[in-house]
Amino acid sequence: MDSLHKVDEWLEALLANLEPAARQRMMRQLAQQLRRTQQQNIRLQRNPDGSGYEPRRVTARSKKGRIKRQMFAKLRTTKYLKTAASADSASVEFAGQVQRIARVHHYGLRDRVSRKGPEVRYAERQLLGSNKDVLDLTEDILCDWLVNN
Repeated sequence: MDSLHKVDEWLEALLANLEPAARQRMMRQLAQQLRRTQQQNIRLQRNPDGSGYEPRRVTARSKKGRIKRQMFAKLRTTKYLKTAASADSASVEFAGQVQRIARVHHYGLRDRVSRKGPEVRYAERQLLGSNKDVLDLTEDILCDWLVNN
């Protein structure tokens, strides 16, 4: 545990040596890469831990056959899945009104299907999250910037 603390201090010192503008460029690159990995997870319809999303509920009243659209096709576009970066942080977040839709699906909350429709409990489908691949990507980008700058 003590060795991890020393490595953390060492990395903080290296990052402090970078100019704020360089740190912001690094964080912007990191945020863009994180957005790409999150978009890929949503496209493949899998949770950050690698398990698949729970499929849509099929009722007797619904159409028979395959549903032709993927879930969250528009949510994963750059219009709605935004990046934010500063010299000290990088984040990927949903913009505007889609935050509410994303929150309902991410946590499996209750919501109305339409404005006057019935209230339904949605299955939990984690749209954003981290895993080993995301941590490796973050380490790679940080190391590349520290070595090359």
